[in-house]
Amino acid sequence: MKKIVLLPFALLPFLFSFSQKVKHESTAALANNGEAYPKTLLWKISGNGLKKPSYLFGTMHILCADDAQLSDSLKDAIRKVDEVYFEIDLTDMKGMMNSLKYMRMNDEKRLSDILNADDYAKVKGYFEKHPAMLPFGMLERFKPLLISSIVEENDLDCKTTNGMEMVIMKEAKDRNKKIHGLETAEFQAALFDSIPYEKQAKDLVDYLDSTTQYKKMTDTLAMAYKQQDLQRIDELTTKEDPSMSNYMDLMLYDRNRKWVRELKKIMIEKPVLIAVGAGHLPGQKGVINLLKNNGYKVTPVKNPPHLENL
Repeated sequence: MKKIVLLPFALLPFLFSFSQKVKHESTAALANNGEAYPKTLLWKISGNGLKKPSYLFGTMHILCADDAQLSDSLKDAIRKVDEVYFEIDLTDMKGMMNSLKYMRMNDEKRLSDILNADDYAKVKGYFEKHPAMLPFGMLERFKPLLISSIVEENDLDCKTTNGMEMVIMKEAKDRNKKIHGLETAEFQAALFDSIPYEKQAKDLVDYLDSTTQYKKMTDTLAMAYKQQDLQRIDELTTKEDPSMSNYMDLMLYDRNRKWVRELKKIMIEKPVLIAVGAGHLPGQKGVINLLKNNGYKVTPVKNPPHLENL
């Protein structure tokens, strides 16, 4: 479970940040030629017939606003490429608005249909004390993982939040770079139907029952991200709910493989920056290793100066 932006038109870019916490099937070290990952989120992709290098960057979909900053090296990568690819096209407001219907549970279900009276009252009571920008009558129709994400964002120790995608997008727009998505917002929202709503609802209640524990986990992950520690991010993911491993091919690994297939066609034509959730990068089935297995040279880019002293 990870955090999402509350406003409907900004909701979808953050649907899959929870994938940074899913169970990996292998350690990061084994997937990086037996070595620990260097502390960086920015990687250069070259070789295998590419005329110009492309770049891969691991994002965190929601951070405290002060932490969502562009390094000089990332700015330089944006300057060098022709286009930017996110998980979804963040400029397609119409597409994201149209996808709202896919955020709702199927068959007109509500939380009250899948939770007992006590647990439903617990969730409703939380939002009475912590009102969201959407009324609870609308939220309770959403897939419960999305509701969990709203709860988690509320636990951040900051007044304002932002996502790395949003600051990258602003820089890209300022430089007149075209923006694309590797997936559609509709596709991402629909994937949540693959996890039983009952399990999602149970996870939501468990979260409310253990907010202190979950907040510590989120804070630890956020610090690992700020330290650009892919190794640590990968290690943290193995502490999550083992039952989620049943859905990882669909929710994470299949998507990584699909992205790399698409990127092979995209990068041969033009240099691009690929900015996706940092949890997609490490591991044997992560994007870095998949690119290497497809013949590309993937090398770390020097740590951004503003993070070196953390």
